[in-house]
Amino acid sequence: MTRDQIFEFFRRLAEDNPSPQTELEYGNAYQLLVAVTLSAQATDVGVNKATRALFRKVEAPHQMLALGEEGLKEHIKTIGLFNSKARNVIALSQILVDEHGGQVPGSRDALVRLPGVGRKTANVVLNCWFGQETFAVDTHIFRLSNRTGMAKGKTPEAVEAKLEKRVPQPFRRDSHHWMILHGRYVCKARTPECWRCKVCDLCSYRKKVMEPPKGRGAAELEASVD
Repeated sequence: MTRDQIFEFFRRLAEDNPSPQTELEYGNAYQLLVAVTLSAQATDVGVNKATRALFRKVEAPHQMLALGEEGLKEHIKTIGLFNSKARNVIALSQILVDEHGGQVPGSRDALVRLPGVGRKTANVVLNCWFGQETFAVDTHIFRLSNRTGMAKGKTPEAVEAKLEKRVPQPFRRDSHHWMILHGRYVCKARTPECWRCKVCDLCSYRKKVMEPPKGRGAAELEASVD
């Protein structure tokens, strides 16, 4: 994709959804950090179901420590890898209390030092809470970047570096939200729904699917649009 095509790509997505947001539910920076940490290899829908009751009890790290690891597990046991995630959340909560006055730090270096927090998680927190122009490359963004030709790379880090260079203003702050949502609901992994894609003509993907599948599965695709 050329720079002009990339600009038009985001212009159209922005026109369709001017204020994109993460689909994770949270009330403050700490709850966002916990939710994103729990979302690794899990869906936002599944995380939200688990955290609604949890976040009514826990709004800050000291409350999570009071709940304890076993108490946390009871809330998140429907989420994949919940045992290790519970350990990490308790450990990062302790560090926030001991080293950051119970506050979530606003720097990537400090965030990635927390247990269970990688670069992607840190980028989400920096973007969603602190308003920084970061590119949190998850599976959707990785697929979309390579499939469209916007930012090809063999690793999330390589894709992130190219997005940093290629995504223009005024779209940089919200670009990863548009890409995640587009990858989740339109440019899907198994069957990209090119027939209803607003940016299909800008995409360099060679195996575009310009008609919905016939017969079995068509109803499911139809329902996924709603």
